[in-house]
Amino acid sequence: MPRRHIRVTGAPEAPLRAALTALRTELGVPETYPPGAMADVGTPPVLPSYDATDIPLFTIDPPTSTDLDQAMHLSRRGSGYRVRYAIADVAAFVVPGSALDQETHRRVMTLYFPDEKVPLHPTPLSEGAASLLPDQVCPAALWTIDLDAEGRTEAVDVRRALVRSRAKLDYEGVQKEISAKTAEEPLALLEVIGRLREELEVERGGISLKVPEQEIVERDGTYELTYRAGTPADGWNAQISLLTGMAAADLMLAYGTGVLRTLPAAPDGAVGRLRRTAHALHIDWPHHVSYAALVRSLDPRVPHHAAFLQECTTLLRGAGYTVFRDGVLPDITTHSAVAAPYAHCTAPLRRLADRYASEICLAAVAGEPVPDWVLAAFDQLPREMAEGGRRAGAVERACVDIVEGALLKDRVGEVFDGCVVEVEERRPTVGVVQLESPAVIGRIEGAGLPLGERLRVRLTQAGPGPVRFERA
Repeated sequence: MPRRHIRVTGAPEAPLRAALTALRTELGVPETYPPGAMADVGTPPVLPSYDATDIPLFTIDPPTSTDLDQAMHLSRRGSGYRVRYAIADVAAFVVPGSALDQETHRRVMTLYFPDEKVPLHPTPLSEGAASLLPDQVCPAALWTIDLDAEGRTEAVDVRRALVRSRAKLDYEGVQKEISAKTAEEPLALLEVIGRLREELEVERGGISLKVPEQEIVERDGTYELTYRAGTPADGWNAQISLLTGMAAADLMLAYGTGVLRTLPAAPDGAVGRLRRTAHALHIDWPHHVSYAALVRSLDPRVPHHAAFLQECTTLLRGAGYTVFRDGVLPDITTHSAVAAPYAHCTAPLRRLADRYASEICLAAVAGEPVPDWVLAAFDQLPREMAEGGRRAGAVERACVDIVEGALLKDRVGEVFDGCVVEVEERRPTVGVVQLESPAVIGRIEGAGLPLGERLRVRLTQAGPGPVRFERA
């Protein structure tokens, strides 16, 4: 599931970068690890006996990424396909109850700021020994998922294995090779399988948000907002991860113990707010067109479409982690955006819950009991993940405020075209306005705010803190 991607460039001493550094201090974000946790990084990993280093795996990530959670190999299998997906085996490096384990439970997930990230695990582990870097032999949870000719799952296996990735690829390079028809079959099949899985997603009513990356660029002392849309290869790669997460959920449900990523259907109010945002951005959304159909029709390369896709991530904020055991299934087992049961298991270097989900799946396939250290974490894990999610959300909101404030800092007093997308029920003089250009959202105050209607607004405040508007 996507998060909002904002990237800031410029020198560390630039005002915007300095504001983000100050934000990390203000929020108490831990940028160093306790000495005990760092000492644990040197603990030798527990290596599996199964050697799968002969499988020519490859990774697909942004070019600068070195915390590589997943590597894949794709092949034909009769009229169908075989997906091999190796996931970094963090449990091989982190001893339950150790200082490092305790620190990961404190951090919960990697935090992403526009200028840097604050990792869940120390970089010698997350970007070194446990990362699926090319030509490095390391332990992994190796998934084998067999698909039929339509891309439907027929068989699933996962086991611990030693693996070795052969190549570190990036999205742009992958897209060029596939588009030019020069990709070898294991890579060329990414498009074939990815498209099949996208068709099945439409069939079951799921939706994948192609959220573009926002980039704030400093030019001549001012800031400009641009969007970078992902390639089709981004989406095909995401489908392999979704496939694995759905397979993991099915394994755990059949086993009777697990950790699911669940999301109830979006409330009408949230969808209504998105309709008003679409209106503000001049996006035609007829009432007979579903949210999923609208999203699929949008082009993230078009700025106002990109801005709307950013706002669509608000419908994912009700997602949570649901644990169950001993065959007692929870009331909600599905993720409404996936339109199927789903589990987070493919990013253990960056998300705490994935280590636990992976361990349960390994036990389910092997027909063994779940390790005690996994079950011992069940009572606290959903709360820890929820707190980590709130922390990540607070970071995102604060970063957006800082970035938008920088974007508009020299334009206080100017008048913009916008639309009121939200009005507080208890305080009808306070609401939220979406500008047409730049695609900024801010607080607006004034009597008689016309919900869902376009209006002219004047910028009254821009940084530090959230931007503010009033009716012009």
